[in-house]
Amino acid sequence: MAVTVASTRLDNLWDDVKAASMNEADRLVYRSNLLGSDMRVTNYGGGNTSSKIMEKDPLTGEEVEVLWVKGSGGDVGTIKRDGFSTLYMDKLRALKDIYRGVEYEDEMVGYLPHCTFNLNPRAASIDTPLHAYVPRKFVDHMHPDAIIAIAASADSKALTQEIFGDEIGWLPWKRPGFELGLWLEKFCLENPDAKGVILESHGLFTWGDTPKACYETTIATINKAIAWLDQKTADKPAFGGEKVKALDAAQRQAIASKLMPAIRGMISADSHKVGHFDDSATVLDFVNSNALADLAPLGTSCPDHFLRTKIAPLVIDFDPAMPDVDAVLEGLEGAIAQYREGYAAYYERCKRDNSPAMRDPNAVVYLIPGVGMITFAKDKATARVSAEFYINAINVMRGASSVSTYRGLDEQEAFDIEYWLLEEAKLQRMPKPKSLAGRIALVTGGAGGIGKATAVRLLREGACVILADIDEKALGSASEELSGAFGKDSVRAVRVDVTDEQAVIDGFANAAREFGGLDILVSNAGLASSAPIGETTLALWNKNMDILATGYFLVSRSAFNLFHTQKIGGNIVFVASKNGLAASPNASAYCTAKAAEIHLARCLALEGAADQIRVNVVNPDAVLRGSKIWTGEWKEQRAAAYNMDTDELEEHYRQRSMLKRSVFPEDIAEAIYFLASEASAKSTGNIINVDAGNAQSFTR
Repeated sequence: MAVTVASTRLDNLWDDVKAASMNEADRLVYRSNLLGSDMRVTNYGGGNTSSKIMEKDPLTGEEVEVLWVKGSGGDVGTIKRDGFSTLYMDKLRALKDIYRGVEYEDEMVGYLPHCTFNLNPRAASIDTPLHAYVPRKFVDHMHPDAIIAIAASADSKALTQEIFGDEIGWLPWKRPGFELGLWLEKFCLENPDAKGVILESHGLFTWGDTPKACYETTIATINKAIAWLDQKTADKPAFGGEKVKALDAAQRQAIASKLMPAIRGMISADSHKVGHFDDSATVLDFVNSNALADLAPLGTSCPDHFLRTKIAPLVIDFDPAMPDVDAVLEGLEGAIAQYREGYAAYYERCKRDNSPAMRDPNAVVYLIPGVGMITFAKDKATARVSAEFYINAINVMRGASSVSTYRGLDEQEAFDIEYWLLEEAKLQRMPKPKSLAGRIALVTGGAGGIGKATAVRLLREGACVILADIDEKALGSASEELSGAFGKDSVRAVRVDVTDEQAVIDGFANAAREFGGLDILVSNAGLASSAPIGETTLALWNKNMDILATGYFLVSRSAFNLFHTQKIGGNIVFVASKNGLAASPNASAYCTAKAAEIHLARCLALEGAADQIRVNVVNPDAVLRGSKIWTGEWKEQRAAAYNMDTDELEEHYRQRSMLKRSVFPEDIAEAIYFLASEASAKSTGNIINVDAGNAQSFTR
C-alpha cells in the first residue's frame, strides 16, 4: 500500500518558550532528546549531537570554547547533561598538528582524554573529531532511515544531488574517526553555503548557527528525503511484492514459541542468550517478499546497524503455505551449523594480523517467512534493540531497492568495524556479567510476598523474570513495580491458574515467546487452610491437592519440556513448607499436600539429573509479613489452633524457633537464589529449611 507524505512527515517539535529558559548546555540536551524521540531520525544509541559553548576555564577564569558532544555509549533520546563529554576546542585543534596520517588515526583516540574540560569523567566517543572540526557551533549527526536509504544506494551521490542540490553535500564511505573529521572540515570550508552532508552508507551530518536552526535543518532534510522517496515509490510494491502470505497472529506466536527455545539451546553453549520476537507489519513485508532471498545476505549498511545485527541474518527455510514446524526443527541444527561455518570463513577471509579472536559465530537475527523475526543477544534489551536496528535496516533496504540498487557494507569494511581494536577495547571494559545474566526465570505465585521477593532477588542478579499468578490485580501491581525498578525489558507478567493444564501450557509458551525459553522455575503458588480432620471437606482437601501437588506437577512438566527442547540444563526450586516435614495440628490437607511437593521434587531430581536439570526445595515457616496467605482466614485459623490472638502469632512463631528470629520473604528469596545459581551447581534433590530453626523439620 502506498504511504502518503503527510503520514510519514516528521513534526517540528521545537518549543521556543521552553528553549528560551535554558542555558546552552540544557538546549543541547533538549535538542538531542527531541531528535532521539523518533526512531525514524535515529536508532537507540545511534547518532550524536554537539554544541560549541563558551565556558569559564576553572583554572584561569578566562572564557574558552568548549565542545559538548555525546559521550561514548550514550543515547540521544534519553541523554542528560552528564552524558556529554566536554573538551577544550583549542586542544582538539592542536591534535591536527600531531596527526601522523590515516594509518595511525586510531592512536588519536588516546589523546582525547588530554583535551578534557573541567575533569569531566564522561569518555569521549570516536565521533568527537567529526563534530570538533565542522566549523559550525551546532552539529547533528543522525541515522535516519530515509537518508540511509539514499546513502546505501549504488548511485547515492547522484541521488543526493538530485534531491538536495548544493544544499546537502555527499562524501564517500569512510570509517568514523579522525580522518573523517578532517574530511568534514574540508567539505565545510569548500562549501560554505551547504547545510549538511550525507555520508555514503552511514548517515547525515547537519549544522547551524543556533540550536534551533540546526535542529530544524535536520528535520527538514529528513522530511525532504521522505517526501522524495514517497513520491518515487508510491506505485511500487515493497520489495518486489509478496511471495508468501503471513500466517495469522495466533499461528505466528505459536510457531515462535516452538522455535525460540530450540534456537536458544543451539546457540547458548558458551553463554545463555535471551530472545525477542517481532512480527510487525514492517518485518512481515520483508520476510514475505520476493526480495528476501536477494537482500538478506547483503547485510546492513550503516555501521551502527551492522554492529547490532552482525554480517547477515539467518533466513530459516519455512513455507507458511505448508507450515511444518517439526520439519523446521529437524533442519535447525544444520542451518545454524552452516551459518557458523560461513561466519568462520568470513572471519578467516578478512582477519588482520592484530585482529581479536573470533567472537560468537552465531546469528543475531533469524528471519522466518510468514512468521516474523527472532533476535537473540546477551540480554532482553540488547535483543530488542537488535531487532529495532534490523527494522531500520529493512526500511533502508526498502527505500534503496525501490529507487536504485541496495548496497550493503563492503565485507572487509564490515569486518574492520566489527573487529576494530577500539571496539574490542570497549568490550573489554564492560563490567563483568551478573551471576544470572542471560537466565530466564518463571515464578508462580509471583505477585505474593515470597514470589515477588524472589523475583527481585533474581532480577538483581541479571535474570529476566516472568511473574505468573492467578490474582490479576496483584499481578499488575507487582509487574508495574518491578518494571519500574529493573526496566520493562526484564519483567513480564502472565495470568496462570496452576491447576488449569492448558493455562499452564499457555503460560510457558508465553515465556518462550517473550524471552526465548526458560532456565529457572520457582514453583511457589500456594494457599493455606486449617481445619480439624472431621471438618475437612473433600472440596478443601482437593483444593490443597490441586494447587500444591497437581499444580506443582503441571508447571514442572512444562518446565521439563522446555529444558529438554533447549538441551542446556535447567533448574527448579519448589517452595514447600516446614509442614511438609513436620506435622501441624488441624492442617492435614495442607501438610499432606506439602509433603507431596517434597517427594515430587525428589522424583524430578532423579529424572532430571542426566540432563543437568536440578530440582531442590526451600522449606519456609511462619513467613507472615508480605505473604498473601496470612492476610485471610489462615492467620485466624492458626491463631485459634494455638489458642491466641492473631496479633500474638508472629511473636509465638519467633519464640518457637530455635534462633528466636522472624523469617521474612527476603530470607526465602535468598535461599531460592542460592539454589537457582551456579553457587549450588552440584546440588540436586536437596532441602533448605528457612525457618529460624525447628528440630521437628530437620531432614532425615
